[in-house]
Amino acid sequence: MRRRDLMAMSVGALMASTLGVRALGQTLSSTRGAEDEALSRRYDRERRFVATRFGRIAYVEWGRGFEWGRGPVALFLHGFPLSSFQWRGVIEQLSRERCCIAPDAMGLGHTEVDSTQSLAPDAQADMLLAFLERLAIDRVDLIANDSGGAIAQLFLSRYPERVRTLLLTNCDVEIQSPPAALLPVIKWAHAGLYPELYLEPWLEDKSVARSRTAAGLGGMCYTDPAHPTDAAIEQYLRPLVASAERKALVNRYLIALETNPLEGLEPVLRVSKVPTRIVWGMADTIFSKDNPDYLAQLLPRVTGIRRIPEGKLFFPEEYPGVIAEEARVLWAESSS
Repeated sequence: MRRRDLMAMSVGALMASTLGVRALGQTLSSTRGAEDEALSRRYDRERRFVATRFGRIAYVEWGRGFEWGRGPVALFLHGFPLSSFQWRGVIEQLSRERCCIAPDAMGLGHTEVDSTQSLAPDAQADMLLAFLERLAIDRVDLIANDSGGAIAQLFLSRYPERVRTLLLTNCDVEIQSPPAALLPVIKWAHAGLYPELYLEPWLEDKSVARSRTAAGLGGMCYTDPAHPTDAAIEQYLRPLVASAERKALVNRYLIALETNPLEGLEPVLRVSKVPTRIVWGMADTIFSKDNPDYLAQLLPRVTGIRRIPEGKLFFPEEYPGVIAEEARVLWAESSS
């Protein structure tokens, strides 16, 4: 079957699946939408870049600092196909207590890398070290979601002295990476079609992105039908389809997840001395409900698990107060 036919069939299926839920997409909260529009403009104004050997890493930095430099730093790692904008609500709440830094992963968001740069999670972890060194940051409180959680575990295993605390939300673990739900998406990435079949239709009609069916990002990953907002969709997806080169990077990001990046990591994580807390959305259909318990048995210093019954994969975006509350608990426990 020709590429054009494949695209027509898949995009048609995506559009048709939303006919019965279009009204639901129109229930978007005007208040949340307006807040996100304002935050999106702030992100665009305040986005910074730091040059590393991996490329120009885009990031935002909000929050507490001291006259002689930054205060304690919280580092936020986002999921796929999102960007640092995922953490806007959490950062707003924690920025009075920490210097909050959220970079865009290589291949996603506004980070700029060339076509030869590895986008695999281990390369992403090494990039974070270079990123922190350029910013003269020694240690961080690490908070991560989705594929960012895999990167966080790799970073912890390689550079444990750099991690003060770790807060993990729904993400890869060694016994489930990649998750089965990602395999069909990786297949389209191998064909060079993922951005055309998914990202562009979501951008063209944002009610498609919010669709509560399996065709929509909202149905797969969010509880509230108001999510993701128009501003979030633009922040996440517009850079990824800006050029043929950016689309190729997205496909390569996915393909790099095909081989389990966490294989063999268990022995290293079992001796971690880093205080850790787990917050898990139990309505997630991508990562297993058993993963929090697996992590609690694996990591020696897990101080607690909080389960969000209705939470799906990207629940930290919908429940920023939960993440902020659990981060404060973790930080207080680790300093006592």
